[in-house]
Amino acid sequence: MGAALSFDFDNPIDRSYTHSVKYDLRQARFGRAEVLPLWVADMDFAAPPCVESALAARAAHPIYGYTVTPPAAAAAIAAWQQRRHGWAVAPEWVRVGPGLLPLLAVSIEAFSRPGEAVAVPTPVYNPLFECPERLGRRVIRLPLRLGPTGPEFDLDAWAEALTPETRLLILCSPHNPCGRVWRHDELERLGALCLRHDLLIVSDEIHADLVYPGQPHLPLASLSAELAARTVTLNSPGKTFNIAGLNTAYAIVPDPALRERLHAALQAHYLEGPNLMGLTALLAAYGEGEAWLAALMAYLADNLDLALATLAPLAPRVVCARPQATHLLWLDCRGLGLPDAQLHRRLIDAGLGLSPGTQFGPEGSGFMRLNFALPRARLREALDRLVAALA
Repeated sequence: MGAALSFDFDNPIDRSYTHSVKYDLRQARFGRAEVLPLWVADMDFAAPPCVESALAARAAHPIYGYTVTPPAAAAAIAAWQQRRHGWAVAPEWVRVGPGLLPLLAVSIEAFSRPGEAVAVPTPVYNPLFECPERLGRRVIRLPLRLGPTGPEFDLDAWAEALTPETRLLILCSPHNPCGRVWRHDELERLGALCLRHDLLIVSDEIHADLVYPGQPHLPLASLSAELAARTVTLNSPGKTFNIAGLNTAYAIVPDPALRERLHAALQAHYLEGPNLMGLTALLAAYGEGEAWLAALMAYLADNLDLALATLAPLAPRVVCARPQATHLLWLDCRGLGLPDAQLHRRLIDAGLGLSPGTQFGPEGSGFMRLNFALPRARLREALDRLVAALA
C-alpha cells in the first residue's frame, strides 16, 4: 500500500446522524436504514489533516461574516491545474461559486435560452441532464456506445442527433458513472464535432484528480485555443479531498466574453460570494494536500483490485470494466436477466444500497453503480454480500 501507511484509511468513522445524505437518507432511499450505503459518490474517509487543521484554525476566529474570494484562491487553482494536469490557467480565468451544480445551472442560463437544446452524452451523472430540463431546455441524449473497455463516443450518430437549435454540449470528464478517462484523440474528435456545429461546451471535470496510472486526465480546454474559446470547465476540490459538503467549486473560462456572461449570471443570482469554510479548505487542500491524495489513490487502487477479484466469479452474468478514474464501479448486470426494480430489490434485501443504473438515464438499464471508497473491511463485507446476492 506504500504511501497510504502515512494516513489511516482503514479507520471506520460513524457518519450516522451527521446530516449525511449517504447515511441519514438510507431509510428514505432504500426503505431500510441498515443497508451498507454504496451510492452517493462521497468517500467514507476523513478529510486530509491539512484541511482539518485549516478549518479548526479558522473556526477559532469567532466571526464568520461575509467573505471575498482572495487572489490567492485563483492562484492556487491555477497552480493546481498546472501541476496536476499540465494546463496553464491564467488566474483571471477563474470564477469561484457555491458548488459545481450551481455553476452548471448558471452556465446553462448564461449560454442558452429556454426552448433551445442542450446535448448530453448518456448514461451520465443525472443532474447533467436534469438541470437543463428543469431550466426549460430541451435535452438531446447522445447515447454512449459500449466498447471493450467501457463507453465510447458515437460521433457519427451524435452528429445526426444535433439540431440547429443545439447551443451547448455538457461533457462529464472523467466519466461518472463509467469511470472512463477520455483519450486525447477522442476529445479531439469531440471538439471537432462541437466546432462544426458551433456548440459551446460545459465540461464537468470534478473527478479529474481521481485518475489511476496509465492514462492522464486531459482538460478539454487545454487541447487548443479554439476549444478553449468555447469551453467552460467546472471543477472543485470536493470529490478529490472528500469535502463536498463545503459547497465550493470553480469555473475556468479562458474566453473574456464568455467569462463576462458567466459572471453576470452569477451576479444576477447573488452567487458570486464564496463559502468561508469551503474557501479555507480549498486553499489548504491545493496547497498541502498532494501527499494525502497520493496515499488515497494507492488505497483506492487496492480497493479496486479487491473488488474486481471478488466479483470476477460472477462473470459473465455480472461484468465490470476496470475504471480508469473515480471510486465507482459500473456493474453490468444485464446477464442476470432481471428487471431493474427486481435487481435493485435483491441488493436491498442483501443489505446493500447501490445506485440503480436507470438513475443515470434509460441507457443505464441493467447496470448498478457501486462506490468502493470505504475502509477495506467494510468493502469486503459489502462485496461478500453482493456475491451472495447475485451468485
